[in-house]
Amino acid sequence: MARSLLVTGAAGFIGANFVHYWRRQHPQDHIVAYDALTYAGNRANIAALEGREGFHFVHADICNYDQVLATLQQFGVDTLVHFAAESHVDRSISGPDAFIETNVVGTHCLLKAAREHWLGGGGHVAHRFHHVSTDEVYGSLAPGAPGFHEEQKYEPNSPYSASKAASDHLVRAYHHTYGLQVSTSNCSNNYGPYHFPEKLIPLCLTNILRGLPLPVYGDGSNIRDWLYVEDHCRGIEKVLLHGAVGETYNIGGNNEWNNLDIVHLLCDQLDTLFAQDPGLAARFPESPCAAGHSARDLITFVEDRAGHDWRYAIDASRISDDLGYAPVETFETGLGKTLAWYLDNEDWWRPLLS
Repeated sequence: MARSLLVTGAAGFIGANFVHYWRRQHPQDHIVAYDALTYAGNRANIAALEGREGFHFVHADICNYDQVLATLQQFGVDTLVHFAAESHVDRSISGPDAFIETNVVGTHCLLKAAREHWLGGGGHVAHRFHHVSTDEVYGSLAPGAPGFHEEQKYEPNSPYSASKAASDHLVRAYHHTYGLQVSTSNCSNNYGPYHFPEKLIPLCLTNILRGLPLPVYGDGSNIRDWLYVEDHCRGIEKVLLHGAVGETYNIGGNNEWNNLDIVHLLCDQLDTLFAQDPGLAARFPESPCAAGHSARDLITFVEDRAGHDWRYAIDASRISDDLGYAPVETFETGLGKTLAWYLDNEDWWRPLLS
């Protein structure tokens, strides 16, 4: 039976990858892409899908209750996948208000509208509200500590992670209080195509190509678990199709890397690509790689940011054991695919940097 999905934040990084993935895997389903098109939302991310049968784009804010409810009703939505969020930690430190508005108030607005649509008027239809969250709600891990598990105590350390923690609790409350059929996933750091170039990997990648400094916080020892974005989409698919209602699943990549090692690997892969393809030097003459120098020469250590969590890592045993999930990509293979995409899509990222 075909589903009707509303995907919030569908023009953003992970949301766009998800709608492309879902369309390939479930072409019979109807997808409604819902996005406010803030700075990180780019309609070009989903342009290839627009105009196709079974795909609609709605330009609207998740904080607009009337618009959310009208969209749910118009398209007979039975599955809501909630990606929309302010997500950049540095921005949350300098301007936390937007994070509270979007991540807390916006999520609550969606929950209210979903409750009215699916449970209002005494009716009850089969449905699922899936909430996409982050491992940052759990705080920071000490060296050698086991990865975050689903019963982990919440200890958010930034306005961003605190706002996501609040939204997680609201989703749980709407399940236990009103019977809304929900699920939640907390993922590790994503990377891959369409990643807005303010985050570590696309920032360093595009800076190398333009010959600009590669800023590394502190001494670069902060550790993250990295998840290729399509592997994340596969995990959400597992939860939507087979996950238990009311359950939380941690989705990780089994790829712990410190920031400096990531930047080194990125530099080395680009050094190799430039050596193999002389055409790259003509396309990106500002890059040190174009002159045969190492991209590592661009690394610049900068003052650490406030409240910088030292280590994140995911224990993904629940989704692995219960739903048979495992990431397909290693960090090296996923990074290789990411580099290839950015080199092939200069017309996508150049305008974002101007």
